[in-house]
Amino acid sequence: MAILLALLSSVMWGASDFLGGLLSRRRPVLVIVGWSASFGLGMATVAVYLTEGWHGPLGWAPWGAAAGAAGALGLICYYAALSTGTMGVVAPVTSLGVVVPVVIGLLSGETPSGLVWLGIAVAIVGIVLTSGPEFTGEASARPVIVAALAGLFFGVFFVFMDQGSEDSPLLTLWAMRAVVTAAFVVAALVRRTTGGLEARDLGWVVAIAAGDLGANLAFGVASTKGFVSITSVLSSLFPVITVLLARLVLKERLRVVQVTGVAVTMVGVACISAG
Repeated sequence: MAILLALLSSVMWGASDFLGGLLSRRRPVLVIVGWSASFGLGMATVAVYLTEGWHGPLGWAPWGAAAGAAGALGLICYYAALSTGTMGVVAPVTSLGVVVPVVIGLLSGETPSGLVWLGIAVAIVGIVLTSGPEFTGEASARPVIVAALAGLFFGVFFVFMDQGSEDSPLLTLWAMRAVVTAAFVVAALVRRTTGGLEARDLGWVVAIAAGDLGANLAFGVASTKGFVSITSVLSSLFPVITVLLARLVLKERLRVVQVTGVAVTMVGVACISAG
């Protein structure tokens, strides 16, 4: 169950990122992030009200807030790195952030089998390759460092989300969206603008919000049913999904290294599942 939920989260994250990438061609990325978080908060609020409701203890609250902050900072660093660096360098460096929850899991006493550890290593290599790394040419140090920070924040996000989900995955998710939405509202008040989103964009934003919300919830539940060192890696396969959607929908040509990455990732997933 944990493996299936983690894979489901990667599919939803990948699809959400794909839609976000399309919408970002005509709207600022941070505006999309802010509005999608706001819609996500509304959806999470309804879900909490219809299911478990707000209850004590509030162990989920600080972890959810921390996860929301880490995820938001990761996105800011990631987009900042992309704005000054090369995608083929920035994306693979950022994707290595998944190593953080793997190390934390190891230090906390998780003991996956040897085959699973092999699968984790292979899957991480596959994720990096699917991101389309550039092995030639020089890269400026600044975007690489900022991309590494983004990866660190994303890795920490997985750990915080896992901790909060031990109390309640849904309430942790609600706290995450509340933090990001509050930051967006403050920014909108300071700048006196909501980003210029138009009515035709709302359907896109709702779809992005639903995909991201579902992905976070699926990972949160998965992390409570399995090792975070495993679920975080499987949930981090979203670049593979985004790349495949770009190929299928936009007819983008994949580089040889990306095709290799997809194949390597599948081998890693097979090893994890078999172990």
